[in-house]
Order: sequence, then C-alpha cells, then structure tokens
Amino acid sequence: MDLTETAAGLLRRLTEEHGPLMFHQSGGCCDGSAPMCYPAGEFRTGAADVHLGDLTVDGVAAPIPVWMSASQFEYWRHTHITIDVVPGRGAGFSLEAPEGMRFLTRSRLLTLEELGVLGDV
Repeated sequence: MDLTETAAGLLRRLTEEHGPLMFHQSGGCCDGSAPMCYPAGEFRTGAADVHLGDLTVDGVAAPIPVWMSASQFEYWRHTHITIDVVPGRGAGFSLEAPEGMRFLTRSRLLTLEELGVLGDV
C-alpha cells in the first residue's frame, strides 16, 4: 500500500485540523468506491473489516490505519493500492470534501514475487 505525495500533503493539513485520521475503503453505493477519510475511531470497524495496514506520513505523528470490508477485500486481495487525491468533490462524508479535493484508490495487480511474499502463489 502506498500514498502519493499530493495525498500526503493533504493528510498533513487534515491532521492539523482534525487530529489522528483513518481510512475505510468504501464499497460503492452513494460514495462510489473511494477511500473515505475520517477522524480516527469515527468510523466503527469490526470483524467484518480487514486492516490493510498503516500509512506513515512525514510530519504526522500517528500512523493512519486503512480498512476495507472483508467481502470487498476478497476482490482486492491481489492488488497493490495507492491512495491519491484529485481535484473534485466526492459524494460522501470524507474529510477532504470541503477542500475541493477527493481521495481515490489507484491499484495494480500484485507481481508474482509480491504474491509469493503473501503466500498466495
């Protein structure tokens, strides 16, 4: 999992304003399929969610956890995810919406070597 420098810059600003953050990859419907950014703990996760890992952002004290529903993870488990941000307004409650920006997920299939590390080959 990665983060673009543009997304990291926005996360620095959002952290200054809102404190520690978290992401939950939306599964569709009203929000499309987008990484939704919330104050840490505001979106409740549970047994039906998979913790994909934590993003480390220079200048941000706390790592930013990234979550996805377990059912959606079954479709995405073979992809490398990069969180990016582009101009525009998303349709959800993600913290970047008032900034005139929206986070999005870029993905690519994992290489055979990466799959081997995960034990999926």
